[in-house]
Amino acid sequence: MIEVLPIFKGAKDNNYQPEKYPRTLMEEESWKVPTPVQELAAGVVEPPNQFMLREQDRPGSLLLATDMPEPIPIIDLSRLPDADEAAKLQSVLQGWGLFLVTNHGIEASLMDAVIGASQDFFHLPLEEKQKCSNLIGGNHFQPEGYGNDMVLSQDQILDWHDRLFLRVEPEDQRNLAYWPKEPESFRDILHEYASKTKTVRDIILRAMARILEFDEDYFVSEIGEKAPAIARFNYYPPCPRPELVFGAKPHSDGGVLTILLIANDVGGLQVQRDGIWYTVPSKPHTLVVNLGDSMEIMNNGIFKSPVHRVVTNAEQERISVAMFYGVEGHKMLEPAAGLVGEKRPARYRKIKAFDYIVGLREHFSKGKRFIDTVKI
Repeated sequence: MIEVLPIFKGAKDNNYQPEKYPRTLMEEESWKVPTPVQELAAGVVEPPNQFMLREQDRPGSLLLATDMPEPIPIIDLSRLPDADEAAKLQSVLQGWGLFLVTNHGIEASLMDAVIGASQDFFHLPLEEKQKCSNLIGGNHFQPEGYGNDMVLSQDQILDWHDRLFLRVEPEDQRNLAYWPKEPESFRDILHEYASKTKTVRDIILRAMARILEFDEDYFVSEIGEKAPAIARFNYYPPCPRPELVFGAKPHSDGGVLTILLIANDVGGLQVQRDGIWYTVPSKPHTLVVNLGDSMEIMNNGIFKSPVHRVVTNAEQERISVAMFYGVEGHKMLEPAAGLVGEKRPARYRKIKAFDYIVGLREHFSKGKRFIDTVKI
Protein backbone atom coordinates (compact mmCIF):
# COMPACT_ATOMS: atom_id res chain seq x y z
CA MET A 1 0.00 0.00 0.00
CA ILE A 2 1.32 3.45 -0.89
CA GLU A 3 1.83 5.68 2.10
CA VAL A 4 0.64 9.22 1.50
CA LEU A 5 1.13 11.95 4.08
CA PRO A 6 -1.75 14.37 4.66
CA ILE A 7 -1.34 17.14 2.12
CA PHE A 8 -3.58 19.69 3.82
CA LYS A 9 -3.68 20.97 7.35
CA GLY A 10 -6.62 19.39 9.08
CA ALA A 11 -6.52 16.25 6.95
CA LYS A 12 -7.59 13.08 8.76
CA ASP A 13 -4.88 10.48 8.52
CA ASN A 14 -3.02 8.14 10.80
CA ASN A 15 0.18 10.02 9.96
CA TYR A 16 -1.25 13.39 10.95
CA GLN A 17 1.02 15.25 13.38
CA PRO A 18 -0.89 18.07 15.13
CA GLU A 19 2.28 19.68 16.42
CA LYS A 20 3.42 20.16 12.79
CA TYR A 21 0.10 20.80 11.09
CA PRO A 22 -2.31 22.41 13.57
CA ARG A 23 -5.98 22.29 12.68
CA THR A 24 -6.51 25.96 11.96
CA LEU A 25 -9.25 25.76 9.33
CA MET A 26 -12.69 24.27 9.11
CA GLU A 27 -12.43 20.84 7.52
CA GLU A 28 -14.20 21.90 4.34
CA GLU A 29 -11.71 24.75 3.82
CA SER A 30 -8.51 22.82 4.58
CA TRP A 31 -7.63 22.60 0.87
CA LYS A 32 -6.70 26.28 0.98
CA VAL A 33 -3.60 25.62 3.11
CA PRO A 34 -1.40 22.90 1.60
CA THR A 35 1.35 21.23 3.60
CA PRO A 36 4.89 22.34 2.59
CA VAL A 37 6.07 20.17 -0.29
CA GLN A 38 9.42 19.64 1.40
CA GLU A 39 7.60 17.90 4.26
CA LEU A 40 5.51 15.80 1.88
CA ALA A 41 8.47 14.69 -0.19
CA ALA A 42 10.15 13.11 2.80
CA GLY A 43 7.43 10.52 3.25
CA VAL A 44 5.75 9.61 -0.05
CA VAL A 45 6.50 7.23 -2.89
CA GLU A 46 4.01 8.93 -5.22
CA PRO A 47 2.86 12.56 -5.35
CA PRO A 48 -0.55 13.26 -3.78
CA ASN A 49 -3.45 13.77 -6.19
CA GLN A 50 -3.40 17.56 -5.83
CA PHE A 51 -0.04 17.63 -7.66
CA MET A 52 -0.85 15.05 -10.34
CA LEU A 53 -1.11 16.44 -13.85
CA ARG A 54 -3.61 15.25 -16.40
CA GLU A 55 -1.97 12.73 -18.66
CA GLN A 56 -1.90 15.05 -21.68
CA ASP A 57 -0.18 17.78 -19.62
CA ARG A 58 2.62 15.67 -18.15
CA PRO A 59 6.18 16.72 -19.05
CA GLY A 60 7.01 13.39 -20.62
CA SER A 61 3.99 13.50 -22.94
CA LEU A 62 4.73 16.99 -24.26
CA LEU A 63 7.09 17.59 -27.14
CA LEU A 64 10.62 18.18 -25.85
CA ALA A 65 13.39 18.73 -28.36
CA THR A 66 16.64 16.86 -27.86
CA ASP A 67 18.59 19.20 -30.12
CA MET A 68 18.19 22.96 -29.98
CA PRO A 69 17.95 24.80 -33.29
CA GLU A 70 20.60 27.16 -31.95
CA PRO A 71 22.26 27.60 -28.55
CA ILE A 72 20.58 30.06 -26.21
CA PRO A 73 22.93 33.06 -26.53
CA ILE A 74 25.25 34.15 -23.75
CA ILE A 75 25.37 37.92 -23.42
CA ASP A 76 28.59 39.46 -22.10
CA LEU A 77 27.28 42.41 -20.10
CA SER A 78 30.67 44.13 -20.11
CA ARG A 79 30.57 44.24 -23.94
CA LEU A 80 26.95 45.29 -24.31
CA PRO A 81 27.77 48.81 -25.53
CA ASP A 82 29.50 47.19 -28.54
CA ALA A 83 27.43 46.92 -31.70
CA ASP A 84 28.05 43.19 -32.12
CA GLU A 85 26.91 42.33 -28.60
CA ALA A 86 23.88 44.64 -28.90
CA ALA A 87 22.92 42.91 -32.15
CA LYS A 88 23.17 39.54 -30.40
CA LEU A 89 20.92 40.84 -27.60
CA GLN A 90 18.38 42.14 -30.11
CA SER A 91 18.25 38.78 -31.85
CA VAL A 92 17.71 36.82 -28.63
CA LEU A 93 15.03 39.23 -27.38
CA GLN A 94 13.08 38.80 -30.59
CA GLY A 95 13.57 35.03 -30.78
CA TRP A 96 13.81 33.60 -27.28
CA GLY A 97 13.08 36.38 -24.79
CA LEU A 98 15.52 34.54 -22.52
CA PHE A 99 19.32 34.51 -22.37
CA LEU A 100 22.34 33.81 -20.18
CA VAL A 101 24.49 36.63 -18.80
CA THR A 102 28.20 36.61 -17.96
CA ASN A 103 30.55 39.39 -16.79
CA HIS A 104 27.58 40.88 -14.94
CA GLY A 105 29.63 42.47 -12.16
CA ILE A 106 28.31 40.26 -9.34
CA GLU A 107 31.13 38.57 -7.47
CA ALA A 108 31.14 34.76 -7.52
CA SER A 109 31.55 34.81 -3.74
CA LEU A 110 28.32 36.82 -3.34
CA MET A 111 26.41 34.47 -5.66
CA ASP A 112 27.69 31.51 -3.64
CA ALA A 113 26.62 33.27 -0.43
CA VAL A 114 23.09 33.81 -1.81
CA ILE A 115 22.78 30.13 -2.65
CA GLY A 116 24.30 29.11 0.68
CA ALA A 117 21.86 31.29 2.63
CA SER A 118 18.97 29.86 0.59
CA GLN A 119 20.01 26.29 1.32
CA ASP A 120 20.50 27.06 5.00
CA PHE A 121 17.01 28.55 5.24
CA PHE A 122 15.21 25.69 3.49
CA HIS A 123 17.09 23.15 5.60
CA LEU A 124 15.89 24.74 8.85
CA PRO A 125 13.25 22.90 10.91
CA LEU A 126 9.71 23.59 9.72
CA GLU A 127 8.86 25.46 12.91
CA GLU A 128 11.71 27.92 12.29
CA LYS A 129 10.71 28.52 8.66
CA GLN A 130 7.10 29.09 9.66
CA LYS A 131 8.17 32.14 11.66
CA CYS A 132 8.19 33.75 8.20
CA SER A 133 4.87 32.16 7.15
CA ASN A 134 2.76 33.77 4.44
CA LEU A 135 -0.38 32.80 6.39
CA ILE A 136 -1.82 35.41 8.73
CA GLY A 137 -3.56 33.77 11.67
CA GLY A 138 -2.81 30.38 10.16
CA ASN A 139 -5.32 30.63 7.31
CA HIS A 140 -5.29 34.03 5.57
CA PHE A 141 -2.93 34.06 2.59
CA GLN A 142 -0.82 37.05 1.62
CA PRO A 143 2.01 36.92 -0.94
CA GLU A 144 5.03 37.72 1.24
CA GLY A 145 6.69 35.09 3.35
CA TYR A 146 7.37 31.35 3.36
CA GLY A 147 4.95 28.70 2.16
CA ASN A 148 3.05 27.86 -1.02
CA ASP A 149 1.41 29.93 -3.71
CA MET A 150 -2.24 30.86 -3.19
CA VAL A 151 -4.72 28.04 -3.72
CA LEU A 152 -7.88 29.46 -5.29
CA SER A 153 -9.90 26.31 -5.96
CA GLN A 154 -10.07 22.69 -4.87
CA ASP A 155 -9.33 21.44 -8.38
CA GLN A 156 -6.22 23.63 -8.76
CA ILE A 157 -3.17 21.51 -9.61
CA LEU A 158 -0.31 22.44 -7.29
CA ASP A 159 3.35 22.84 -8.17
CA TRP A 160 6.04 20.68 -6.56
CA HIS A 161 7.92 23.41 -4.70
CA ASP A 162 7.95 25.73 -1.69
CA ARG A 163 8.97 29.36 -1.80
CA LEU A 164 10.06 32.36 0.21
CA PHE A 165 8.69 35.56 -1.33
CA LEU A 166 10.14 38.91 -0.19
CA ARG A 167 9.71 42.51 -1.35
CA VAL A 168 13.10 44.19 -1.67
CA GLU A 169 12.22 47.36 -3.62
CA PRO A 170 11.33 50.03 -2.78
CA GLU A 171 13.54 49.70 0.29
CA ASP A 172 11.14 51.72 2.46
CA GLN A 173 8.43 49.14 1.75
CA ARG A 174 10.38 46.11 2.91
CA ASN A 175 8.53 44.12 5.55
CA LEU A 176 11.34 42.68 7.61
CA ALA A 177 8.90 40.58 9.63
CA TYR A 178 9.02 38.11 6.74
CA TRP A 179 12.80 38.27 6.25
CA PRO A 180 14.44 35.28 7.95
CA LYS A 181 16.59 35.91 11.02
CA GLU A 182 18.25 32.56 10.42
CA PRO A 183 20.76 32.18 8.97
CA GLU A 184 22.04 35.37 10.58
CA SER A 185 23.70 36.58 7.38
CA PHE A 186 20.54 36.20 5.26
CA ARG A 187 19.32 39.81 5.37
CA ASP A 188 22.69 41.42 4.67
CA ILE A 189 23.39 39.00 1.81
CA LEU A 190 20.00 39.64 0.18
CA HIS A 191 20.39 43.41 0.54
CA GLU A 192 23.77 43.36 -1.20
CA TYR A 193 22.65 40.95 -3.91
CA ALA A 194 19.51 42.98 -4.65
CA SER A 195 21.56 46.14 -5.15
CA LYS A 196 23.80 44.30 -7.64
CA THR A 197 20.95 42.76 -9.64
CA LYS A 198 19.24 46.16 -9.84
CA THR A 199 22.34 47.43 -11.64
CA VAL A 200 22.10 44.48 -14.03
CA ARG A 201 18.44 45.35 -14.61
CA ASP A 202 19.28 48.94 -15.54
CA ILE A 203 22.10 47.93 -17.90
CA ILE A 204 19.76 45.61 -19.80
CA LEU A 205 16.87 48.10 -19.87
CA ARG A 206 19.16 50.82 -21.23
CA ALA A 207 20.52 48.46 -23.89
CA MET A 208 16.98 47.61 -24.98
CA ALA A 209 16.09 51.28 -25.22
CA ARG A 210 19.11 51.94 -27.45
CA ILE A 211 18.18 49.00 -29.69
CA LEU A 212 14.72 50.54 -30.17
CA GLU A 213 16.32 53.95 -30.82
CA PHE A 214 14.89 55.53 -27.68
CA ASP A 215 16.72 57.63 -25.12
CA GLU A 216 18.65 55.04 -23.14
CA ASP A 217 16.85 55.93 -19.88
CA TYR A 218 13.39 55.52 -21.43
CA PHE A 219 12.46 52.19 -19.83
CA VAL A 220 14.20 52.96 -16.53
CA SER A 221 12.07 56.11 -16.34
CA GLU A 222 8.86 54.41 -17.49
CA ILE A 223 8.88 51.75 -14.77
CA GLY A 224 9.15 54.46 -12.10
CA GLU A 225 11.51 55.46 -9.29
CA LYS A 226 9.71 53.13 -6.89
CA ALA A 227 9.37 50.19 -9.26
CA PRO A 228 8.85 46.98 -7.29
CA ALA A 229 11.39 44.19 -6.97
CA ILE A 230 10.57 40.83 -5.46
CA ALA A 231 13.04 38.14 -4.40
CA ARG A 232 11.61 34.65 -4.71
CA PHE A 233 13.59 31.76 -3.25
CA ASN A 234 12.38 28.46 -4.73
CA TYR A 235 12.89 25.00 -3.26
CA TYR A 236 12.10 21.96 -5.43
CA PRO A 237 12.48 18.74 -3.43
CA PRO A 238 13.26 15.49 -5.26
CA CYS A 239 10.02 13.95 -6.50
CA PRO A 240 9.53 10.16 -6.54
CA ARG A 241 7.58 10.41 -9.81
CA PRO A 242 8.88 13.52 -11.58
CA GLU A 243 7.04 12.66 -14.79
CA LEU A 244 3.70 13.22 -13.02
CA VAL A 245 4.21 16.78 -11.76
CA PHE A 246 5.55 20.21 -12.58
CA GLY A 247 8.02 22.00 -10.36
CA ALA A 248 6.44 25.14 -11.81
CA LYS A 249 3.63 25.00 -14.35
CA PRO A 250 4.06 26.71 -17.76
CA HIS A 251 3.74 30.47 -17.37
CA SER A 252 5.23 33.81 -18.31
CA ASP A 253 6.35 36.42 -15.77
CA GLY A 254 4.36 39.59 -15.29
CA GLY A 255 7.05 42.23 -14.80
CA VAL A 256 9.64 43.83 -17.05
CA LEU A 257 12.37 41.26 -16.51
CA THR A 258 13.48 38.45 -14.23
CA ILE A 259 17.05 37.68 -13.13
CA LEU A 260 17.53 34.07 -12.05
CA LEU A 261 20.33 32.40 -10.11
CA ILE A 262 20.36 28.58 -10.04
CA ALA A 263 22.13 26.55 -7.34
CA ASN A 264 24.67 23.87 -8.15
CA ASP A 265 23.82 23.87 -11.84
CA VAL A 266 20.85 21.55 -11.26
CA GLY A 267 18.75 21.68 -14.42
CA GLY A 268 15.00 21.75 -14.77
CA LEU A 269 14.19 25.12 -16.34
CA GLN A 270 12.68 24.81 -19.81
CA VAL A 271 11.55 27.46 -22.28
CA GLN A 272 8.99 27.18 -25.05
CA ARG A 273 9.60 28.35 -28.59
CA ASP A 274 7.27 27.68 -31.52
CA GLY A 275 5.38 25.14 -29.44
CA ILE A 276 8.49 23.10 -28.55
CA TRP A 277 10.14 22.90 -25.13
CA TYR A 278 13.90 23.34 -24.79
CA THR A 279 16.07 22.81 -21.72
CA VAL A 280 17.85 25.96 -20.57
CA PRO A 281 21.51 25.22 -19.79
CA SER A 282 22.82 26.05 -16.34
CA LYS A 283 26.37 27.34 -15.95
CA PRO A 284 28.31 28.26 -12.79
CA HIS A 285 28.01 31.92 -11.75
CA THR A 286 25.95 32.73 -14.83
CA LEU A 287 22.61 34.50 -14.60
CA VAL A 288 19.51 33.58 -16.58
CA VAL A 289 17.47 36.60 -17.67
CA ASN A 290 14.02 36.59 -19.24
CA LEU A 291 11.62 39.33 -20.19
CA GLY A 292 8.18 39.66 -18.62
CA ASP A 293 4.74 40.49 -19.97
CA SER A 294 4.94 44.17 -18.97
CA MET A 295 7.98 44.64 -21.19
CA GLU A 296 6.34 42.79 -24.09
CA ILE A 297 3.40 45.21 -23.83
CA MET A 298 5.64 48.28 -23.56
CA ASN A 299 7.62 47.36 -26.70
CA ASN A 300 4.44 46.38 -28.57
CA GLY A 301 5.42 42.75 -29.00
CA ILE A 302 8.78 43.34 -30.69
CA PHE A 303 10.54 41.56 -27.82
CA LYS A 304 8.96 38.43 -26.35
CA SER A 305 7.99 37.38 -22.84
CA PRO A 306 8.72 33.65 -22.98
CA VAL A 307 6.59 30.85 -21.60
CA HIS A 308 8.71 28.68 -19.35
CA ARG A 309 8.32 25.90 -16.78
CA VAL A 310 10.32 23.83 -14.30
CA VAL A 311 10.45 20.03 -14.30
CA THR A 312 11.59 18.04 -11.29
CA ASN A 313 13.88 15.07 -10.78
CA ALA A 314 13.97 12.10 -8.42
CA GLU A 315 17.53 12.50 -7.11
CA GLN A 316 18.48 16.09 -6.34
CA GLU A 317 16.93 19.07 -4.63
CA ARG A 318 16.84 22.19 -6.78
CA ILE A 319 17.14 25.72 -5.43
CA SER A 320 16.87 28.93 -7.39
CA VAL A 321 16.59 32.63 -6.57
CA ALA A 322 14.54 34.82 -8.89
CA MET A 323 14.57 38.61 -8.79
CA PHE A 324 11.35 39.91 -10.37
CA TYR A 325 11.47 43.52 -11.53
CA GLY A 326 8.18 45.25 -12.26
CA VAL A 327 6.45 48.56 -12.91
CA GLU A 328 5.02 50.94 -10.30
CA GLY A 329 1.46 49.82 -9.65
CA HIS A 330 -0.24 53.12 -10.54
CA LYS A 331 1.40 53.37 -13.97
CA MET A 332 -0.38 52.38 -17.16
CA LEU A 333 1.04 49.56 -19.24
CA GLU A 334 0.72 50.32 -22.94
CA PRO A 335 2.84 50.17 -26.09
CA ALA A 336 5.37 53.00 -26.37
CA ALA A 337 4.10 55.71 -28.70
CA GLY A 338 7.23 55.50 -30.84
CA LEU A 339 6.49 51.83 -31.58
CA VAL A 340 2.91 52.31 -32.75
CA GLY A 341 2.02 53.38 -36.27
CA GLU A 342 0.10 52.55 -39.41
CA LYS A 343 2.36 49.63 -40.23
CA ARG A 344 2.44 48.37 -36.65
CA PRO A 345 -0.74 49.23 -34.74
CA ALA A 346 -0.99 48.78 -30.99
CA ARG A 347 -1.22 45.08 -30.16
CA TYR A 348 -2.20 45.48 -26.50
CA ARG A 349 -4.83 47.54 -24.70
CA LYS A 350 -3.97 49.83 -21.80
CA ILE A 351 -4.07 48.37 -18.32
CA LYS A 352 -2.84 49.59 -14.95
CA ALA A 353 0.25 47.70 -13.78
CA PHE A 354 -1.38 46.76 -10.47
CA ASP A 355 -4.45 45.36 -12.21
CA TYR A 356 -2.23 43.35 -14.52
CA ILE A 357 -0.50 41.58 -11.63
CA VAL A 358 -3.85 40.80 -9.99
CA GLY A 359 -5.10 39.25 -13.23
CA LEU A 360 -1.82 37.41 -13.72
CA ARG A 361 -2.12 35.64 -10.35
CA GLU A 362 -5.68 34.55 -11.04
CA HIS A 363 -4.80 33.17 -14.47
CA PHE A 364 -1.59 31.51 -13.25
CA SER A 365 -3.56 29.35 -10.81
CA LYS A 366 -5.55 28.05 -13.80
CA GLY A 367 -2.49 27.48 -15.97
CA LYS A 368 -3.43 30.32 -18.34
CA ARG A 369 -1.64 33.47 -19.58
CA PHE A 370 -3.19 36.80 -18.65
CA ILE A 371 -1.40 38.65 -21.44
CA ASP A 372 -3.70 36.93 -23.94
CA THR A 373 -6.63 38.86 -22.46
CA VAL A 374 -5.04 42.27 -23.17
CA LYS A 375 -4.11 41.58 -26.77
CA ILE A 376 -6.02 43.54 -29.39
